[in-house]
Amino acid sequence: MERQLISSGAAFEARVGYSRAVRVADRVWVSGTAPIMPGDADPPVTPYEQAQVCLAIIERALSEAGASLDDVVRTRIYVTDAAYIDEVGRAHGEAFARARPATTGIVTALLDPRWLVEIEAEAVLGEPGS
Repeated sequence: MERQLISSGAAFEARVGYSRAVRVADRVWVSGTAPIMPGDADPPVTPYEQAQVCLAIIERALSEAGASLDDVVRTRIYVTDAAYIDEVGRAHGEAFARARPATTGIVTALLDPRWLVEIEAEAVLGEPGS
C-alpha cells in the first residue's frame, strides 16, 4: 500500500515523527493543526482568526494530497475554552459550508499556551455518490 506523506516543514514534525497529512489510496488524514505562524511568530489573538489559520494550513495539506475542503468527511475541533466554540465554529462553517463533515468539539489544553484552537480533518476522494 503506497503512502504519500505531506509535510508542512515544521521542525516539530521531524522531532516527534509525524506528517502534517498522510494519503493512502482515496483517504487523507490531516494531523491536529494549530495556528502555527511562520518563524514561530505569535498567532492571531482571537479564536476565529486562529481557526482561520488552522483551516488554511489544512487546506494547503489537502491540496498537496490532491484533495480539497469539499472532500472532508470528518473534523475534530479542540478548543481551550468552551466559550470559543462559536467563533471557531463560524470559521469552520465558512470553510466547510458545502462539505458539512461530521464534527466533534473537545475542550482541552493544547501544547502551546498561545493556541486557543487546533483542528484535525479526514477526507475521502472520489465522485459524490460513488
